Amino acid sequence: MAAWMTVRVTLVSGRGADFDSPPGRVFLVGPSHTFGELADAINLHFARWDLSHLHDFRLADGREIGFPDPDSPDTIDQERIIVASTLDKGDEFEFVFDFGDDWTHQCRVDEVGIDPTEIFGAEPGSPVPIWGWGSIPDQYGRRSENA
Repeated sequence: MAAWMTVRVTLVSGRGADFDSPPGRVFLVGPSHTFGELADAINLHFARWDLSHLHDFRLADGREIGFPDPDSPDTIDQERIIVASTLDKGDEFEFVFDFGDDWTHQCRVDEVGIDPTEIFGAEPGSPVPIWGWGSIPDQYGRRSENA
């Protein structure tokens, strides 16, 4: 049976740069949360405001999970696959946002079988961050409102 888990997500590169001190977030993910819901949480909490770009998850076994695409029939629909039913403690995978700028996140399942009320105070309806660190770079490399 699927259980609550934590998934550590670290932004390691994007826009052609590797990050020396990569920012990251630890997400609480429930037994019914889909990869689509996890993608939404990652994008929200890594400050993505322009969501017109594609993304996908790349699992260690070669499976790709993302938007359904008739040109990529091997891609698994992110809304039809449950994170906790697919991954287990210690599993590593990637999340890539914007196939042009390739914002690449290294992900790892840290803990499985945890009580969300002890960590978060409730059972959230979607994945939520419970810990974070580092500065999130602007999606388009801007350093100010006018630049």
